[in-house]
Amino acid sequence: MIISTNKKLVVGLEIGTTKVVTLVGEVLVDGGINIIGMGLCQSKGIDKGRINNLDSVISCIKESIHQAEIMANCQITSVYLSLSNKYINCQNEIGIVPISEDEVTQEDIENVIHTAKSVKIINEHDILHIIPQEYSIDQQYEIKNPIGLSGTRMQVRVHLITCHQNIAKNIVKAVEKCNIRVDQVIFSGLASSKAVLTEEECKLGVCIVDIGGGTIDSCIYINGSIEDSHVIPYAGNIVTSDISYAFSTSYTDAENIKVKYGSATHVTLDKSKTINLPNIHSNFQKNLQQDSVVEVIESRYVELFSLINNRITDIQKKLYQEGKKYQLTNGIVLTGGGAKILQLKECAEKIFQKKIRIAKPLNITGLIDNIIEPDYSTVVGLLHYGKEYHLNLKNKKKEHSFIERWFKKINNWFTREF
Repeated sequence: MIISTNKKLVVGLEIGTTKVVTLVGEVLVDGGINIIGMGLCQSKGIDKGRINNLDSVISCIKESIHQAEIMANCQITSVYLSLSNKYINCQNEIGIVPISEDEVTQEDIENVIHTAKSVKIINEHDILHIIPQEYSIDQQYEIKNPIGLSGTRMQVRVHLITCHQNIAKNIVKAVEKCNIRVDQVIFSGLASSKAVLTEEECKLGVCIVDIGGGTIDSCIYINGSIEDSHVIPYAGNIVTSDISYAFSTSYTDAENIKVKYGSATHVTLDKSKTINLPNIHSNFQKNLQQDSVVEVIESRYVELFSLINNRITDIQKKLYQEGKKYQLTNGIVLTGGGAKILQLKECAEKIFQKKIRIAKPLNITGLIDNIIEPDYSTVVGLLHYGKEYHLNLKNKKKEHSFIERWFKKINNWFTREF
């Protein structure tokens, strides 16, 4: 990205079912992120992560990017892009290699991860992420960083996240048509995790549930590592569709009813409250009881949460049978636009029977008045990914610089001596 100052900027782009968001963040010296620009456009041409009108999506991306450029006073040339759709899949795999020298080197780590990812994946899928969960060396287990440790054989357990190659390719194509390079495609569930979860939560066990407009992304973390990732191709939009169908109203009016009068449970609800609606069509129901609307909303959220809870139970049973840690001590963390509905925490507690937290993005400063909300968790998480890449690159440059200076000193010594 080209700017008029010496700042290091990262840009996140989320192309969701309901909105296209661009965030520009400055990576600060202390590793923080300062938001300096934002672009927001209502989504058109995409549903549940699949493009159905390329030109409409390109138009939305351009508008969102343009708004962010004006606010941040910069020219955006590359972005970190989020991705979520029902074609996301995950699998845990193992790789084993002999340790080449007396102790583990970076080359050994690269070799063992390469072995782990050299497995059969679903046809026409490409790997999005290869995430090491833990290493073991001979009889030493649960190692997070094996560099420098001695042994003869090393094993790694990795979490692979894959996506249908054409689905991912089309999203990238839409961005590139705007003359923007995609630095990395990131599963939305991982991005949201970066934005709202703490290291302690991941260590003790937690499940993040990001309720978007078209999809729900979930990730389970146990003992500090990701154990499972999953996408449900239904979310906030299906709740709106239910209201529209149940009360014979337009989708737009149904969305307004959900936002203004919606609740995920009848707790503390005034059941006698009446909702007055404009008589747009002859068959349009003019007056509704709020408790009838809530009943529709609650039944759908219960169904969605039950799907997630069943998945969690299956993962826990599998881990228990393998003799591994499986408890989610920190419970369930809910985020995303669909997590803003009233009484959602109470509804979730009944289904999961665990501690529930409604989460907003963490560790950002700057223009954050409208951004510290659950519906911006994914795009903020993209900035955290960009920040980590920048900091890793900076550290590598320091290492190379140190090695270069060291060789230069040796060369000067040889020059003087001989």
